[in-house]
Order: sequence, then structure tokens, then C-alpha cells
Amino acid sequence: MVAEGYRAAMRILITNDDGINAPGLEVLAAIAADIAGPGGEVWTVAPAFEQSGVGHCISYTHPMMIAELGPRRYAAEGSPADCVLAGIYDVLGGERPDLVLSGVNRGNNAGENVLYSGTIGGAMEAALQGVPAIALSQFIGPRTEELVNPFEAALVHGPGLVRQLLGRGFWGADPYRLFYNINFPPLSAAAVKGTRVAAQGVRPDTRFSVRPHLSPTGRKFLWIIGGPQHVGGGPDTDVTANIEGYISVTPMRADLTAHDLIAPLAERLS
Repeated sequence: MVAEGYRAAMRILITNDDGINAPGLEVLAAIAADIAGPGGEVWTVAPAFEQSGVGHCISYTHPMMIAELGPRRYAAEGSPADCVLAGIYDVLGGERPDLVLSGVNRGNNAGENVLYSGTIGGAMEAALQGVPAIALSQFIGPRTEELVNPFEAALVHGPGLVRQLLGRGFWGADPYRLFYNINFPPLSAAAVKGTRVAAQGVRPDTRFSVRPHLSPTGRKFLWIIGGPQHVGGGPDTDVTANIEGYISVTPMRADLTAHDLIAPLAERLS
């Protein structure tokens, strides 16, 4: 099914979790402008400060300030999911976007990173609101750090892939509707080998943990640290596809139910 509202001129809402001034957001704005077309609109509502690792958090217990920085450009003191809500229900004045794009994240949101990602959280909230949504992330490595623009692969390949998903992807209207997670490999645009549809993987023995640190006053603080990123996540998975030089595309839903275990568990507990 073609995404609802997909046409030559689109109204696109963009957000991210790296913050309103992040280079990846500029890349996403360029991708969105390409997709929206000459008669389209690109609206930006992004966090005023970096919100990496907030997942699908919303500011449910306190208000958030929002500020207009320029034409169709807003910063909100909240999470990416907050920004999507602000865009749909305030900034756009009730005019729903045709598409929400979240990213382009600096760093991969593949494997276990999906569960922590504010970039994914923004796309997930859009899907929960019934709006077609795609998260985009750029895997970073030694070969991207050598580039003038480390987001080159996303910038070059992003527009065409988003168009393919809009025109040929599955969207539907399920209660937990689909959204898509795209990860670009840590390579130059010319070195990208192609695209693979892949499952969310998990890197073996890669977990978040803490590292203690003593301040000059002797107080103890803990830094959250991640594990190795450039290891495979199993066959036919997003992580492995990226490491092997491919763009990964993963269809996702917010439903966390282990459906394969519903019947067996009911039988065991009966």
C-alpha cells in the first residue's frame, strides 16, 4: 500500500534526538526538501538540546517550552516524541503532516540501540499518531570520519530510498501501524553496496554499563557507556548488513508482544 498522502508535493515534519543544531538534521532537511518537492513544505520541530538515549520518552509530568527560530523551524525543550506531538498538534495548527522523518542520527540505531534511541522514539510516536514515519541513522566509523561530510551516504542514498518506501513499502492501518528504520553503513556514498531488508539484530556481549568517576570535590558520578559497535548482530540483521557495506531497512511496530509465545504460555499456565 502506498503511504497515505504520498504525492508530488508533501508536507513533511522532521525531528531528531541530536538537537536542533546537529549536522545530521541539516542533512535530513535536505532529504525532506527533495522528497517534498517544489510545492511541498518541510517543518522542523527538534529538541533544543541533545536527547540521545531517551527512547520513546514523553514529557508527561511537566510542560515544555517551544520557540520559533525561523520560518517552519522550531525548537522544543523535550524529547523527539514530544517534538512530534508538538508538531502535529500545535506547530502545524491541526494540519497533519504526510510524513515524519526522524534523524539523521549520528551513529547507528541498529541492534539493541533501537531500544534506547530517541530517533526511533520520534518515528514510533508518529506511527502511533497514524502518520507514516521513517527513522534514519548514519553508522559512524573510521571511513566516515575521513569524509568532508560523514553523512554522505545518507545524503546521497536517502531520498531515493525514502521514495521507494513511500511508493512500494507496506504501510496499512493496523492499530500498531508500521514505521521504518533505515541505517546507512559507515562508508562513503560510492562505496555503499546496496540495500538489504533486515531484522533488528543484537550484538553479542554488547551492553550499556556504567563507569564511576570522582569529581575534584570527591563526589562520585557515573557515566553511562556503551559496548562495541562494529561487531555483527547475526545473519540477516541490520547490524551485519551495515558492517558488510549495505543500507539496512527494518519494518517495525510498537507492539512488544512475543506473539509466538501467547498460545504456549497459556497452555502452560492453564
